[in-house]
Amino acid sequence: MILTTFEIGNDTGDSPGELQYWVEREKLTGKLFIPGLAHPIRYNDSGVYAMLTGTCNRSGLAMMLAGLDSHLDLSKTYFVLAGIAGIDPQAASVGSAAWAKWIVDGDNVNELDRLDAPKNWPYGIFAYGSSQPNEKPGPHDWSQKPMAFELNNGLVNWAYNLTKNIELSDTAELNKYRKTYVGFPNAQREPFVLLGDTLGTPRYWGGPVLSQWARDWCKLYTDGKAHFVTTQCEDQSVAYALYMLGNAKRVDPQRFLVLRTASDYCEPPTGVSSIDSLLHGEEGGAMLAFESAYRVGAPVVHALIQGWGKYENELPH
Repeated sequence: MILTTFEIGNDTGDSPGELQYWVEREKLTGKLFIPGLAHPIRYNDSGVYAMLTGTCNRSGLAMMLAGLDSHLDLSKTYFVLAGIAGIDPQAASVGSAAWAKWIVDGDNVNELDRLDAPKNWPYGIFAYGSSQPNEKPGPHDWSQKPMAFELNNGLVNWAYNLTKNIELSDTAELNKYRKTYVGFPNAQREPFVLLGDTLGTPRYWGGPVLSQWARDWCKLYTDGKAHFVTTQCEDQSVAYALYMLGNAKRVDPQRFLVLRTASDYCEPPTGVSSIDSLLHGEEGGAMLAFESAYRVGAPVVHALIQGWGKYENELPH
């Protein structure tokens, strides 16, 4: 089951969102209507399904509805979340595709206006149960648990190794834009496939200060194991839904992959304001990211289908 978070218009035939290429190229002509879901699940006869979850925290609610529906047996289903994201220019470039090993929740925070925060603080965000940024929560941490979700390492490595040499598409316009990221060699690279962890928060943020917060936050909640690469709005919500559905024996959370493809950078190049970057930095990049999501995600989906005789009961690794 491919999980996508939004579609711009129709499922086929117009300007694409995250779902359209999957419906068109995998010939997902079937429609499965689940009570409560705003959009039908699309499918074909070979066992490929695609779900439109909605954005932000709505995505986890939709996942719970599907997971608890009495007509669906998702106990052996593999979930591949394929969506676009902002990317850290320290790590990679627009159009690149990152397989995550960690999803870190960026929602449960104390936040002060930066002007009101102590002058020596790097930003006004700090964890529940702590008294300053980058301090581990103490005994009064009342944040929702878990705050970080570690995906199955063997499965993620398998997906990455299967796709790491895929050539991604590019445009002359975006190649020119990348060159403005002077001092960020990875941001200037042609699109590529990498391993990179993701931070989820419904706040659509941008700028160098918050980019550093994202890097620090991912390390804080994983004891330094997660390395921030992409920022998005849904993965923490979907991951929590799968975690709870796993407790209910409705799904296997170990069968969850997250592929995020870069539509923009989470901070601007030198000389460009953060507000201009946030409002206009995705222009042109989204179309490239939609293409990368399908181009990298599809071989993994096909391999799972073709190897179902083995992968039904044994995870790839």
